[in-house]
Order: sequence, then structure tokens, then C-alpha cells
Amino acid sequence: MAAIKGKDTRPEIAVRSILDALRIRYELHRPDLPGKPDIVLPRRKKVLLVHGCFWHVHRCRYGRVTPAKNWRFWRDKREKNRERDKRNRRALKTEGWEVLTIWECWTKHPEKLVALITKFLAT
Repeated sequence: MAAIKGKDTRPEIAVRSILDALRIRYELHRPDLPGKPDIVLPRRKKVLLVHGCFWHVHRCRYGRVTPAKNWRFWRDKREKNRERDKRNRRALKTEGWEVLTIWECWTKHPEKLVALITKFLAT
């Protein structure tokens, strides 16, 4: 577990490179916001959460993987991650932030991801 990175992951860097290409300014991991969101766009009052499919239990094939060993531990750990994510999203929305969750598997299709981010920023 100590080797698992929480910052500067490949999916997060992919999203940041898209924002850089769109010339959009952002902040990273603001500790004053609930859950220290991955990417914060303070002027627009928007937050991008970049989640790994396995760790945050996405509905895609990567998120549905069940480890063969110690499966109870992993089931409980991943479920706690989902509950924490819900709490953090709710808290951010309560504070007036718009939230977009970007899943790791979505970064495999950059053209669709650019369209999604552009649409989110336009609203």
C-alpha cells in the first residue's frame, strides 16, 4: 500500500495536460477543501476528481476486478473509499463547488475526455 501513489498519477497527469493545452489555470490538491480535490479551478468554482477505477469501484471492467487473495479486506477498503468519495462530493457541492469525476478508464480516449472537460467548463 505504501507504494501506491495518491498524487501525480498517470490519469491525473493526462487530465492536467488537457487543461494545459486548453490554457486553463488550475490548482492541485487544495488542503482547505473537503477531500483535497485533485484539480481545482478556483475562478470557475469547479473541481475535477480523478479516480482510479479499481480503487474507487467504477462500473467498468477495471473497477469490477475482485482480488483473489484477502478479498474481504479489499472489499471493505474499496467500499470505504466510495463512501468517503460521496461525503466529499456532497461537502463540495454544499460549499458551492461544481464537481466532475473523471475515471481512469476515460483517459484512454483523450478526444472524448477533451469534449467532456470542455462541456463541463462551458456550463
